[in-house]
Amino acid sequence: MADVTTVVDAYIAMWNETDAEARRAIVAEAFGADGAYLDPLMAGEGQDGIDAMVAGAQAQYPSVRFELTSGPDHHHDRVRFAWRMVGSGGAGELARGVDFATLAEDGRLRSVTGFLEPA
Repeated sequence: MADVTTVVDAYIAMWNETDAEARRAIVAEAFGADGAYLDPLMAGEGQDGIDAMVAGAQAQYPSVRFELTSGPDHHHDRVRFAWRMVGSGGAGELARGVDFATLAEDGRLRSVTGFLEPA
């Protein structure tokens, strides 16, 4: 079973990895085959759909990085953590949010629901 902190670290790394092959490997590390992601702006189903969603976000917002700001907190098969998106070159914080997730039996993410907050 995967460690929750390791899985959430992989999830954050997934958003930051711009090499397609490396990012796809990180998606598979973080999400089970039937994983799903949903927030107010985008959604992805399965590892391929999640990878395509992240690639699209990176194309729309180049040169940003995601950072874990709180957590992960977890109990049973539930996880909560907070993050922020920062711009390069001193652009500062562009967005922040809290994600809630459920875990699959192997400890990887089954589903992630993201909530965006004003920066």
